[in-house]
Amino acid sequence: MFANELVLASGSPRRQELLKLLDRPFTVVVPNVPEERVPNESAKAYVQRLALSKARAGATLAPPHSLVLGADTVVVCDDDVLEKPSDYDHFVAMMKRLSGRSHYAITAVAAVLGEKENVVVSHAKVTFKALSEEEIDHYWQSGEPQDKAGGYGIQGRASKFVTHLEGSYFAVVGLPMYETEQLIQTMELDERYAHRNPRCVN
Repeated sequence: MFANELVLASGSPRRQELLKLLDRPFTVVVPNVPEERVPNESAKAYVQRLALSKARAGATLAPPHSLVLGADTVVVCDDDVLEKPSDYDHFVAMMKRLSGRSHYAITAVAAVLGEKENVVVSHAKVTFKALSEEEIDHYWQSGEPQDKAGGYGIQGRASKFVTHLEGSYFAVVGLPMYETEQLIQTMELDERYAHRNPRCVN
């Protein structure tokens, strides 16, 4: 029998708050998945792999028959993936690269339900105004950039840096709402269809 239990495999408060907007009850598990890009791996392949790895790892922690979601977000500039800042100098270097130009934010959301798996990807093109050294330093001191891909949160204090956004705002935040809802519905429909139409075994 299909169990409609939704589990989010993420410790991100932002993703938890966004998932609440879908009006679906869910629980949270926090898997430990290394975030390391392999040589020659594209940003899209990287973010898809991490999202699916998180969902798979979350499934081992979740109740049986749960629909488990995993997600990951990367910021891409000049084909380079900008990770979470490791320290102040790393953060400043990233902000200087993003200053006065455009970059891309890519979020993948993966779903695992038993042996069924699916991944969707959403992205956005973000343009920053030119940033002064004082603005960069002040933003770091706010404490907001430390745990965010690319070193900024568009939903927070960095919103004042954004001059243009093309694509999904929620892909930048970390959980594209439309794509996530459609993914959940697809997984649920597939599971219900499978239970109503079991394979014949001779």
